[in-house]
Amino acid sequence: MKSSKELAQSLSADLENKTPQEILKFCLERFKGAIALSSSLGLEDQVLTDMVAKISPQTTIFTLDTGRLFPETYDLIDRTCSKYKVKIKVYFPNREDVEEMVNQKGINLFYHSVENRKECCRIRKLVPLKRAFQGLDAWICGLRRDQSVTRKDMQTVEWDEANGLIKINPLINWSEQDAWDYVNEHSVPVNSLHKKGYPSIGCLPCTRAIEPGEDIRAGRWWWENPETKECGLHKKG
Repeated sequence: MKSSKELAQSLSADLENKTPQEILKFCLERFKGAIALSSSLGLEDQVLTDMVAKISPQTTIFTLDTGRLFPETYDLIDRTCSKYKVKIKVYFPNREDVEEMVNQKGINLFYHSVENRKECCRIRKLVPLKRAFQGLDAWICGLRRDQSVTRKDMQTVEWDEANGLIKINPLINWSEQDAWDYVNEHSVPVNSLHKKGYPSIGCLPCTRAIEPGEDIRAGRWWWENPETKECGLHKKG
């Protein structure tokens, strides 16, 4: 019997050259009842929401509300639920943990050190994510290899050691243009900030618009080196 890691490697090899829809159709059936789409409401996640809603509309879709999101992101949640007749499940951080962190280190602690920023991400994202993962065997996310240096080695299907789950990346081989082509062809609702120079959108104080020629994730935690620019959701091991 294959281990979970071996299963992930086998599935990745089998699905590497399949279309995102084929990958989703297979995995949604393979892990039926124990799989969910984790959405940050970004461009790629909206593409996947459209695909999942058409393939298996009863599939769980969830998002993390850190308490520091853009108003435009909240608007997109509402528009997405309305268009696809789905309920995106929202997970919030623990109030006591947020209060303690802010009262000890300040409201904008993340600007002061990488350690502080990662602690904020842990409390506002990683802890709620653990709750969202309860009862799941697999999760779907919208990673692409060309998004950043921290994602260039990621595979179509991976074993997520940190969370003990199969991780599925149907758009891993896509370019940003591929995603926009799909959005335009299928009239997928997207964040209005994309048209204002925000290709990657996270929390409001940790996201800025990018300048022409900059990397698409240059606006995320822009005060840090590229090698540290992950919140921990996609950490291997």
